[in-house]
Amino acid sequence: MTARKILSALMAAGLAGVVFAPSASAHGRSQSGTDPAPTGNRSLAAVLTADGNQFDHNWYDYDIVTEAVLAVIANKPNSPVALLADGNVALTAFIPNDRAFQALVKDIAGTRLSSEKAVFEAVAGLGIDTVETVLLYHVVPGATITAKQAAASNGAALTTAQGGTVGVRVINKRLPLIQLRDKDTNDRNPFINPFAVNINKGNKQIAHGLTGVLRPVDL
Repeated sequence: MTARKILSALMAAGLAGVVFAPSASAHGRSQSGTDPAPTGNRSLAAVLTADGNQFDHNWYDYDIVTEAVLAVIANKPNSPVALLADGNVALTAFIPNDRAFQALVKDIAGTRLSSEKAVFEAVAGLGIDTVETVLLYHVVPGATITAKQAAASNGAALTTAQGGTVGVRVINKRLPLIQLRDKDTNDRNPFINPFAVNINKGNKQIAHGLTGVLRPVDL
């Protein structure tokens, strides 16, 4: 699918406009747990850029999503994406690893690119508005959701900063093994990586690694 068609699909579904809601919704299910309330103000942007945010040969870190966030902020300073750099704002982000973006580009373009830089350029080629919308679909505003809390939220529907919802399916509560369900019915739903959870725990902004890119519309 071309960048134009992807953006058209977002527009047709009414999802290209972005919102940053004051709180997250679990459709009647609690997102709280026994974890203490976070007090730290370190932002996720600070964590993601701590390694110098350079492309490398490790497909299981988060260089592409980091560069995507920086690209949106550079082009649209007033974008809600910029709140990832404000540690005083509580939020939870599900961050796809570099391999997830490689798979997304292959699905869209039919080509498996061999470098992180090439994958990022392909993602950026979808247009900054599309990148912004997709990023915001990975953010749950107003809530610091730990892996323990997520594992107690089977069946929840999380309201994202983009305005759409993401479903939660808990397959194994103890591991935890958690699947997130997006709006694309033709592709596999990604999982939270149980070995990459609670990134930046203790702070108001927390992240969990994701094995795939969430899609706010059926592509």
